Amino acid sequence: MLPVKRSLLPTVSRFLDDNWTNLFDWTDQNYLGRDMTLPAVNIKETGDAFYVEMAAPGMKKEDFDIELDNNILTIKSELKSEGELKEGEHYTRREFSYQSFQRSFNLNKKIVDDAKINARYADGILSIILPKKEEAKDKPARRINIS
Repeated sequence: MLPVKRSLLPTVSRFLDDNWTNLFDWTDQNYLGRDMTLPAVNIKETGDAFYVEMAAPGMKKEDFDIELDNNILTIKSELKSEGELKEGEHYTRREFSYQSFQRSFNLNKKIVDDAKINARYADGILSIILPKKEEAKDKPARRINIS
């Protein structure tokens, strides 16, 4: 009988599915304007919260729209830059710049305290803090007495 080789790929894939889909759902709820790439997102977990960081350089905080509806966190942006025409100018070719994107994450209502979510934009990074509910926070280790 030949030895059977086992691959770690299904195990690793299942590990990632089991541990991340309970907080974020990466389904097809993302929208992207033409000729663009979706902004990169980092998600970090601590004992008290999840931190979402989105790289969006060159934008202003007014360019974003963040919405939470039925546990779906949606980040949208629509930026239109046409420039002004000056008196007497004539263009043979003029290309307009129009950028938009949408990223959505399905949050687990048992883990995230949606009343305390906040966001800020600084240095080209949109940061969103998703605090955990008290019952979902990591508890310190404790000694259990044997009776």
